[in-house]
Amino acid sequence: MGIFHEFKQFTIRGSAVDMGVGMVLGAAFSGFIDSLVTDLLLPPIGVLYSSMNFENMFISLDGLFYPSLAAAKEAGAATINYGLFITAFIRFIIILFAVFLVVRQMNRWKKPHQHPLDGLTKKECPYCCLPIPPRAVICPHCSSSLEDQRNPSRSRGLTWRIK
Repeated sequence: MGIFHEFKQFTIRGSAVDMGVGMVLGAAFSGFIDSLVTDLLLPPIGVLYSSMNFENMFISLDGLFYPSLAAAKEAGAATINYGLFITAFIRFIIILFAVFLVVRQMNRWKKPHQHPLDGLTKKECPYCCLPIPPRAVICPHCSSSLEDQRNPSRSRGLTWRIK
């Protein structure tokens, strides 16, 4: 009975839906990246390496020469397909870089230098008595400078209040 309850909670929380959406988007993204690597990036690299075709870069383990990977597979030869591995590696690096860019942008959208407890705790402004973040230097409500309250040694004499 416990496992069904856990499964129900799992599906209700949306984890299953989030994973399903992620898998569908991942499959679509993978097709896009596959086309980008195979159709756009590898042909110019192949031209640089004197018209090499990455798909036909392989080592035949039976010691015979085959003009293409398809011919080696048709003959039933065991092969090490390092050209296909290079293609998969480039695809992996591009996907990794794209994920890095997405995560980097998500981190930029977050508030900078915010401590996780700052959103939960508040202190009171000594001038207007309204709640403010604990690390505030200027009250967002009354514009009073709170720096003198935090560090008395930095007091500059007058504290201006703009209302």
